[in-house]
Amino acid sequence: MLFPPVWLLYHVCNSIRPLQLENMEEKIEGSLHFTPNDSLLQWSKWQLLDSVLPTGGFAHSFGLEAAIQARVVSGPEDLRTFVIHILENTGSLLLPFVYTLNTSPNVETWYKLDKILDATLTNEIGRKASISQGSALLRVAAAVFQEVPYFKTMRDMSLASGAVRFHHAPIFGIVCGLLGFNAETSQKAYMFITMRDVVSAATRLNLVGPLCAAVLQHQIAASAEELSKKWMNRPVEEACQTSPLLDTVQGCHGYLFSKLFCS
Repeated sequence: MLFPPVWLLYHVCNSIRPLQLENMEEKIEGSLHFTPNDSLLQWSKWQLLDSVLPTGGFAHSFGLEAAIQARVVSGPEDLRTFVIHILENTGSLLLPFVYTLNTSPNVETWYKLDKILDATLTNEIGRKASISQGSALLRVAAAVFQEVPYFKTMRDMSLASGAVRFHHAPIFGIVCGLLGFNAETSQKAYMFITMRDVVSAATRLNLVGPLCAAVLQHQIAASAEELSKKWMNRPVEEACQTSPLLDTVQGCHGYLFSKLFCS
């Protein structure tokens, strides 16, 4: 089941251009004077994927907490299936945004794709989580990767203009692109942090122990690789929702009586 029609949203949003955007682009592009150093690129890559980086990912369970309370997930085998479905949906819906911004890391493309993703996300909980994590990631990138002044300029001017919502997938793509990551690495990295965060949430919800979680993550890696190849390098027009049940379950998170996570 594939919905909503992202190709239609793409063409509608593609025709929208804020009056002040052209001047902003010139100012932001003027701050982009950075050539990735191969010897430092690996360190940046590892730091970007490090759970210590305060991007807010561990405040979200990707709907797992609601799924446990709804008895959709009740044990390790259910968790394995849940994570694979999350990865499938991440690949089909979000990897196109990561890929496009990685290959075209500029403010005009970012603004267009941010609007499209904001219209595409179908539940308020997931939309707020995406905005929260994206805002945190760009804030951290501006503070940590100071060799790329583009991050701080882009963030400051975009906050002042109010023209963008700061969704996570487009920002992850643009951060990877400006740090010099290739498209394949960026997309697999996005799949990895999604898998890592869901498994971590399962551990903190006492669904599995730390050792079982590590074993499970390693076992799921093969499926993650297959799904990454399946959905890699697709344009935004092909982005789609493949697991509507997961989206529905996540939307129920706000109705939980007690909860540990934000989503």
